[in-house]
Amino acid sequence: MSKPNFSYWGQNSYGATNSNQADWQQPIDFYCQDNSIDVFPIAFLNVFFGAGGLPSIDLANTCNVNDDPVFPGSQLPECSFLASAIETCQSKGKIVTISLGGATGAAGFTSDSQASAFADQIWNLFLGGSSSTRPFGSAVLDGVDLDIEGGSTAYFVTFINQLRSHMNTASKKYFITGAPQCPFPDAYLGSLINSVAFDAVYVQFYNNYCNVGGTEANFATWDNWAKTQSPNPNVKVFLGVPAAQAAAGSGYVPIDTLSPIIQQYKATYSSFGGVMFWDASQAYANNRFDAAVKAALQGGASAPTPPPTTTQTTTTTSKTTTSSHTSTTSSTPPPTSGNCAGVNAWVSNVAYNGGDEVVSGGHLWTAKWWSYGDVPGGVAGDWQDDGPCATAALAPGQFVKTHYESKAVPLSVPVKTPGAKSSRFFRV
Repeated sequence: MSKPNFSYWGQNSYGATNSNQADWQQPIDFYCQDNSIDVFPIAFLNVFFGAGGLPSIDLANTCNVNDDPVFPGSQLPECSFLASAIETCQSKGKIVTISLGGATGAAGFTSDSQASAFADQIWNLFLGGSSSTRPFGSAVLDGVDLDIEGGSTAYFVTFINQLRSHMNTASKKYFITGAPQCPFPDAYLGSLINSVAFDAVYVQFYNNYCNVGGTEANFATWDNWAKTQSPNPNVKVFLGVPAAQAAAGSGYVPIDTLSPIIQQYKATYSSFGGVMFWDASQAYANNRFDAAVKAALQGGASAPTPPPTTTQTTTTTSKTTTSSHTSTTSSTPPPTSGNCAGVNAWVSNVAYNGGDEVVSGGHLWTAKWWSYGDVPGGVAGDWQDDGPCATAALAPGQFVKTHYESKAVPLSVPVKTPGAKSSRFFRV
């Protein structure tokens, strides 16, 4: 039986660094025309408490506060033109959810009552409730995804329990999912997923020391969590990967290498639910990465020979002392992992100022000046190479965080009149 493919949609990740507008993010139903993608978390609801007591969403070039009408007195975009597209996907058996948070979407509650009230609001705005300020009009989404990458998760148990109270009395099936990063336990969602039942977790095996395909990839750890710690004994763990090289700072694995890994995980881990990737626009532009992943998921169920663990190069290893490289004793030892610990992986859709540090290609880099979309080591020369510092050498418990949104919106925002722009995509 085929496992499902999950793809985030909403942030136009491909458009962040590519001028070819033909491959920029399309309306969501564009990606529902075949069976390659089964589930679409819409990214992101990135402001919990905005003007007028309403949240806000940012869907990059598709719908946003700058280029689309907002509900009076708020910064909640009116995106009801997407209702028919969402419903078209759902009519084809696709699941469409709303993802809360994101890397710049700091989130949190100050009390149980606030968390409970926010759950009621999410139910009324996006799910089975009713409101005069529903961003997607008549479309009823299929659940909520939590991509919490900042702030505090205090009172989130109350939020989820209140959501469940609505879902459990509804006539349709709803889902609650989360997107932790692969270092275990996740810094933000770790305690939450141990306290309340999730239907699935989309673990981000990229931008970290535990990247998929690396020597410290830890899907087995997450499989063990699913079997021994999760409140939901049937929870599914999804292998989260970038859909293209430019979709993440590190961790992209070409499909020829990724396919046998998928086959191995499918055959080895009973909690394996499928593959999640970031994002739909990147997948389509990358030779239909989504379709290739789906083909791998539909492959045989026997465990193939595990892929070689040499797909990531590293400058530090005590296990190669018998190789010819040991004769180069005069080379400068690489920096320890502490030099890169806590430094973000370079990401294509984040603007950097002079002096900012990133990790890319196993090296530490410092921005010489303002830089956007210019890869460290590239022809633009925006970055100073500070020497090797392999992300694979990060110790368990250390990880790098990354931004995904095409623009940043603060947690609390004033009322603002949308202004005209040459396009609906805009940068940080």
